[in-house]
Amino acid sequence: MNNIYDLIIIGAGPGGYLAAERAGAFGKKVLLIEKDKTLGGVCLNRGCISTKSLLNSAKLYYKSLNSASFGLQVQNAFYDHAQAMKWKKQAVDRLTKGVAWQMKRHNVEVLNAYAKFIDRKTVEANGRTYSARNILIATGSEALKPPVPGAELTHALTSNELLEITALPKKPAIIGGGVIGIEFASFFSLLGISVTVLEMEQEILPGFDGEIAAMLRKSMKNVSFHTGCKVEEITAEKVVYSKKEKQQSIEADLVLIATGRAPNVSGLGLEALNIDFNPGGVAVNEKMQTNIPNIYAVGDVTGRSMLAHSAYRMAEVAVNVMFDKEDRMRYHAIPSIVYSFPEVSTVGLTEEAARKLGRSVKTAQLPLQANGRFIAENVKEKGLCKIVIDSETEALLGLSIIGGQNSEIIYGAAALIEMELDVRDIKEIVFPHPTISEIIKDTLWELSEQ
Repeated sequence: MNNIYDLIIIGAGPGGYLAAERAGAFGKKVLLIEKDKTLGGVCLNRGCISTKSLLNSAKLYYKSLNSASFGLQVQNAFYDHAQAMKWKKQAVDRLTKGVAWQMKRHNVEVLNAYAKFIDRKTVEANGRTYSARNILIATGSEALKPPVPGAELTHALTSNELLEITALPKKPAIIGGGVIGIEFASFFSLLGISVTVLEMEQEILPGFDGEIAAMLRKSMKNVSFHTGCKVEEITAEKVVYSKKEKQQSIEADLVLIATGRAPNVSGLGLEALNIDFNPGGVAVNEKMQTNIPNIYAVGDVTGRSMLAHSAYRMAEVAVNVMFDKEDRMRYHAIPSIVYSFPEVSTVGLTEEAARKLGRSVKTAQLPLQANGRFIAENVKEKGLCKIVIDSETEALLGLSIIGGQNSEIIYGAAALIEMELDVRDIKEIVFPHPTISEIIKDTLWELSEQ
């Protein structure tokens, strides 16, 4: 058997399997090595798809209980967690099979094994060696558990374990008010379960627009937020935390630890190759190359923009570059989404971030209650669109939005930023009516009033 390839990929998450698909489409000989039995990585098996499936079930339940204003009376509605979990599994299974089919379609050889570098062009897996002109590291990340006493208790879970629970908790607590923590808080709250979120920073969703984050926090029902606090201990019945040097506690029968993720860089043999890496990730340039030109890294393992869609684009860049097509990775227009209720999406620079960079900016905002479709489809919910413009060039620098299914339209704002369109250019674009997307153009017109 010929064990020499054009490309060997370690890890079959979004970055890994898409790189395999793209290289296979180029007619290259590709080996994809994955330690798990199924392809898709954390995102497909224990992350993106699983959480969105359960969140959709919770949103449907909530809406069924609050649909009278729309002329829909739902009697005896109840949430069946076992059925929701069954549906989640069906969705995941269907998609993992889809990834496997794409590998076969593009003649990608798949190997279920742990891989370790032997040298710059060789890896070892299942006791055999495999060589390639190019090697791509796409090993992803893992959930972090902070060194808090009690974090090892059986009811202290990461998102991986939480996605497999068979019974719902009565008093869940969530440590971490980032994207993962807020999405699970939304899941519980939509089911009528009171949940407490503990966040070290002064506001939830660090890195998002502060006004949008505050609006989401105030919009979420059945959720108690404690910001600016530090968790001291997890016990069998409580979570102990301190705020302003005063110790307090809350009762909890389940604790979700959502304090971030760490790149999977250990066990790969990177040290022997003198690859530039540390616990924060594998260092890469804009072409996704490590300091060893024929070795690339994409996705969470780089520690840069730890999002599945970022991994997709990184994979495309890496494959293009290694097979002599000019390309480079750009990070200034990558959307971030919180699939909570209400949804939050952002892309580009927030006002706070732009000012920290010394940019001269102006902003405008408009409530979604000014949008026709939003009014037609919502009763009590509120929303907001906020834009950030460069004062000198009039170019769109950033956009944040809360309310409506904004996750489906944020790519449009990303395209506007990527193409460096200015206010006048965007005003000339025809947006379909009635859609939530119109709020982008309408918010830009608010600048005329300033």
